[in-house]
Order: sequence, then C-alpha cells, then structure tokens
Amino acid sequence: MSEIFRGFDQLDTAQLPTPCYVVDAARIEQNLQVLSRVEEESGAKVLLALKAFSMYHFAPLIMRYLSGTCASGLHEAKLGREEFGGELTTFCAAYKEEDLREILLLSNHVIFNSLGQWQQFKPMALAAQREKPELSFGLRVNPQHSEGAVGVYNPCAPCSRLGIPIDQLLDADFEGIDGLHMHTLCEQDFPPLDRTLAVLEGKLGDRLHRLKWLNLGGGHHISHKDYQVDDLILRLRDLQQKYSLQAYVEPGEAIALNAGVFVTQVLDISQNNANLALLDCSATCHMPDVLEMPYQPQILGATVGADGKHPFRLGGMTCLAGDVIGDYSFEQPLAIGDRLIFGDMAIYTMVKTTTFNGMALPSIIAWDSRDNQHTVVRSFGYDNFKSRL
Repeated sequence: MSEIFRGFDQLDTAQLPTPCYVVDAARIEQNLQVLSRVEEESGAKVLLALKAFSMYHFAPLIMRYLSGTCASGLHEAKLGREEFGGELTTFCAAYKEEDLREILLLSNHVIFNSLGQWQQFKPMALAAQREKPELSFGLRVNPQHSEGAVGVYNPCAPCSRLGIPIDQLLDADFEGIDGLHMHTLCEQDFPPLDRTLAVLEGKLGDRLHRLKWLNLGGGHHISHKDYQVDDLILRLRDLQQKYSLQAYVEPGEAIALNAGVFVTQVLDISQNNANLALLDCSATCHMPDVLEMPYQPQILGATVGADGKHPFRLGGMTCLAGDVIGDYSFEQPLAIGDRLIFGDMAIYTMVKTTTFNGMALPSIIAWDSRDNQHTVVRSFGYDNFKSRL
C-alpha cells in the first residue's frame, strides 16, 4: 500500500459525515518525532507553519515536540499565541500599521519583506522592543537562486515580490536587525537547501557573523521517508557553530505529511464521452491546490488515469465548469453512495476552503489509527456561509 494511505485502509468511512477531512493523530506524532530529533540533535528550532496546517485541536500534541509556530499575518499570529504558545515568528509580505501594532505585542520575531517597510516602521518596532526586550526583528532575503520546480510557488522567480534581492542587502544598514529569513523551497529535500545556503553564505557570510538568528523558512520535506535527515542535522549544527547564531526551520507540510485524508461520496453517475461521477465535494472549494498547483491526488483503491478497467472522471457539485478533480480507474464500477478516500489531504486544504456556490465546508475529524476512535472536531452549516458575506 502507498505510504500516503498507511493506516487509513482501517478507517470506517460509513461512520463519518461527508465530505470531511480526517486527520490521524498517530501519523502526526510520527512526523513530529522526526522533527523533534532534528531539534534535539542539531540545536535548531522547528516551528509549525500555520499557513499549511492550522488544526489547533492538535496544538497540545504539536507543542510537546516543537518550539512554536510561524504566522503570515495578524490572524495566524493570534491563533499561534492563543492556541499553541511557544515561540512565535511573524512574516507578512506587507504590514498594515494597525495590524503590526498588535503583531509586535504577540510575536517573538517580526520579519520585514522590504527595506522600505523596515524603515517606515522601525521607530514603532524599536519602541515595542523597549517594552518587550525579547522582541527581535529580521529581514527576508531573496537569494536569487531558484530551486523551485513549480513556478507559481517559486519565491525566487524573476520579479518576485517576496524578499529583498540579496544584492540589495550587501551595503544595507542592519541597525536594529537581528536575523535574516529566507524561504525558497517547496516540497524539497536537503540538497536544494544546501545549495541555497551556499549562495547565501557566499554573498552575506560576513553579515551572518553579526546576527543572532537565521530562519531557513519552509518547504523542507523533512518527514518524507526519503529525506536526508542526517545531512540536515549536520548542516544546521555546522551553520550555527560557524556563525554563532540560532537556526530556525519552519515546515508546514512536514508536520502533517500523509497524516490526513478527504472522504467524499458519489452522488450521481452519468455519461458524456466518458463515465462521469459527481461527488458531494468540490475541487475549487475543498481541495483548491488540485486546480492551483495543479496536481491530481491519489485515491485509495484507484489509479490515476483512464487506462484501467473502469475509468471515471470525477467532478464536484459546483456550477464551475472546471470543477474537475481528474480521471481515475477503479477495479469495480462506481455506484451512487460509494465513498472515496483522497490521500494527503491535511495540508493546504482546510486552511484554503471556500463557500463558493454556497458549498458547505467539510467537517473536520480527529482520528487515531492506534485505537480507531474518532471525534468530530468541527462541522459547518448555513451560518458559516452567510457570516462571510
């Protein structure tokens, strides 16, 4: 069985409302144990990137293993402080003054995306630091070294709005700045990070000696079975010793990798040059990365493509013509009422859902494959749709 579905073949979907996300506490903990080892053996600190996985039901479990969270703005910062605790790092591509005032009260590190915003808000930031001495400030650097395989997720692409081009930092005034932040990876292993660090050190090595911390962002697939964890630990350890600073990594996907599934059921079967199955879900509303990245998720017991015994094109309930998940082949023909399990659906799913077309948001289920117990953490209805309008 694919690693994506390990344990989920025991999930009794007949007991669950559909559509729903189901997150396995056992798989979350297995991922956290890998990340905890990185912390313990390297001395670096690992923060959960809330932008990828914000299911605070698991906050007590997560904080048994990690040092804190990182946020992308005020609301994530409030969630990190209220529900998780630990250290909180906040980065935003551009701050509104009223948001930043509150972020400064909540955060340990606040990272600025441009020299212009740092200069604009420097007096406010330093005043907040005088009231809270542990508050620290950093700049996001664009190393201008591209490792990203998917253009839309590549922060080092030409004309990127994310980070200060590294050449602009060579002679910049670092007064009041304690750290640098870079985020250049997406679902990648260790060698791309190693190559990017070499570029950073080659251009800003003299600056690193004068900093207190270096944040290496996210996109690290640390909990993937093929990730070079030992190499990462050694690199982080050497980096910190060389420059006498604290290193941070901010994985989001690695915390919940392969830890969740999405359960949906077949509502209708039809035929139009292909076998069509309509599900009680929506790609655009419930799994938007299928259309945005784009990619085609795996289904337990099916193969991707229309080359198998019983091919079906799966689509959602909305009126959007492009609300199509893709072509799959099954061992048996699909029937109305059948339940399907999509794999690796904890990350970048519930944080991105919408109520387009009045679609109901999927329920959120916490499950534990060790005892087969589940809890409905959240369910949603009409008020969730109406309150957003």
